[in-house]
Order: sequence, then structure tokens, then C-alpha cells
Amino acid sequence: MLRSVEDRVQFLVTFLLALLLPASLSANPLAEPITPVPHPVFSDLEIEKIALGKQLFHDRRLSKDNSISCASCHNIDKAGIDGNSISTGINGAMGTVNAPTVFNSRFNVAQFWNGRADTLEEQASGPVHNPIEMGSTWNEVLIKLRDDAAYASKFNQIYSDFITSDNIVDAIATYERSLVTVDAPFDRYLRGEESAIPKRALEGYRLFKSYGCIACHQGVNVGGNMYSRMGAMDLYFTKVEDESDLGRFSVTGNEADRHAFKVPSLRLAVKSAPYFHDGSIATLEEAVSTMARYQLGREISDQDTALIIDFLHSLVGKPYEVPEQ
Repeated sequence: MLRSVEDRVQFLVTFLLALLLPASLSANPLAEPITPVPHPVFSDLEIEKIALGKQLFHDRRLSKDNSISCASCHNIDKAGIDGNSISTGINGAMGTVNAPTVFNSRFNVAQFWNGRADTLEEQASGPVHNPIEMGSTWNEVLIKLRDDAAYASKFNQIYSDFITSDNIVDAIATYERSLVTVDAPFDRYLRGEESAIPKRALEGYRLFKSYGCIACHQGVNVGGNMYSRMGAMDLYFTKVEDESDLGRFSVTGNEADRHAFKVPSLRLAVKSAPYFHDGSIATLEEAVSTMARYQLGREISDQDTALIIDFLHSLVGKPYEVPEQ
């Protein structure tokens, strides 16, 4: 059953907009509500920053005890995740939410499940100070990195003010913007290559739209561009286990944002289990079924679920290769 008139209106408006306001015809000749991932273009300076940011992203010295790096929770070789329900920080500290993929994060409306960071720069600095993640301070990090002659040389080549926290964040965020997946079979189909996806995936996409999944999962990232309350059509949270269950409410204090989360991208959904903000759902089949019940108020057959998952497989692109200078 519908939770409220507000939920009903939000769903219907979003669903209609997704269908009636498709992306640019030049990038998407089929005029569908999903947009192909564009190939990014970087200047020579940005390419230098990307190389430096990649090194920093994998540097464990950003953590207090030199035990974890950004890549510890966002493994680039494993679809940008760690595969755990909840990530582990320094000294075995357990986090409170599932680590989403870092791939295609440049297309998100905001960062983190509750959208507490507006930009990738703001997001990149958060874990350094978080006591259950890296548990460090910029002062501690700067002391370690400034003692590294190789880093000193690289920073001096790129930045006029040497190694600073702002420059570290800038380099990491620039690297993260390069982490996009391009030329997915579905994107090639959208660009006019009719044979790029099998018939089952195309039928899965038709079902994806007809069931209403497209209401929240559209645009270039097939999600990531809006917030949605978990349990729009049926009560999902019978009790709050952790503050993270409050979703965007913990940021805004607005009652309408209680249990609202940034809609996750589906670009790498087939590679990024477990699912949901708490990593409580182990399989994609269960995730589809749960979303159908609580967000759409519908039951989806096993056959239709399998077809929708075939469509989700077609969304997986190749990691973009940054050109070398």
C-alpha cells in the first residue's frame, strides 16, 4: 500500500519525467530516459593530476596507522567496492554503511548514501578524519607525505603551493572523475547499434520501464541523480538499527527526508554485491524483488527478474583508459 500522498506524487512525477524528458538526441538517438556514458576529456594538467591522484588513492599513509587506503574500500580491480556488507577501518573498526562503487561517481548528484558531500573533493577528505575509517588528521598526513622526495617532486610539478590538504584532495577527486565505465553494450545500443545487446536484455529493459524501475533509475548513471525514501509503498524500517538508517534526515533534519537515500547507480550493479545502504541483500535477484515490493508495490516473477538482470548486465562498460602523456 502507498505510504503517503507525498510518496504517490513523488513516484508518479518522477516516473513521467523519466519517460517524457529523455536525454539529448545527439548522444541518444533512441530518445530513451537512460543516457550513454560519455568519454571524458582531460587536459594535460588533469592527466598529471590523475596519475598523482591514483597514487594517493592507493597510499595507506593517508590513514593514521598506515593500514588502509581509499582503495581498501574501493578496490578498482573489483568494480570499485570491497565486496563486504560493511567496510572495516583502522584497528578493525566497523563502519555503518556499505561502500558504494567509486566508478561513475562523477555523475552522482552528491556523494555518500545520505548525500552529505556535495562534491568529490568534499567526499575525498571525509574518510581521512573519520575515526572508524582512516582516523588521521591532515597534519599527520602532510608530515608523512612531505617527507617523501618523490611526492615532493610530483606536487611541485603540478601545484604552485607544494603538498597541501587541498592539493591532495584535488588530485584524488580528479582521479576519481576519470573512473568511468564506457561503451557498455546498452550504451552502444542507445547510440544506434541495434545488435549490441541480445533480445533478452532488450526485453528486460522493456520490463524495467513497464514495472516502474525507470522512475528512480535513469539518466547517465541509471540512478545517482535523486533521493528516494526507502519504503515508499510498504513499511521497510520496522525499527531503526543505526543512525545510518535515517538516510538523508541525518543531514537535513527534514522529516520528509527520513529513510531517504541517494538512489544507487545500476551501471555496475551486477558486479557490486551486496546491496542497499547496509549491505543486507546478498543477491541481485533479492534486490530486484525487494525493490519491487517496497518501492513499487509490485511482485515480479522469477522469469521477469531474470530478464531485468540480463538488461543490467548490458549496462556494464569498460573502465576508461586515461591517455598517457
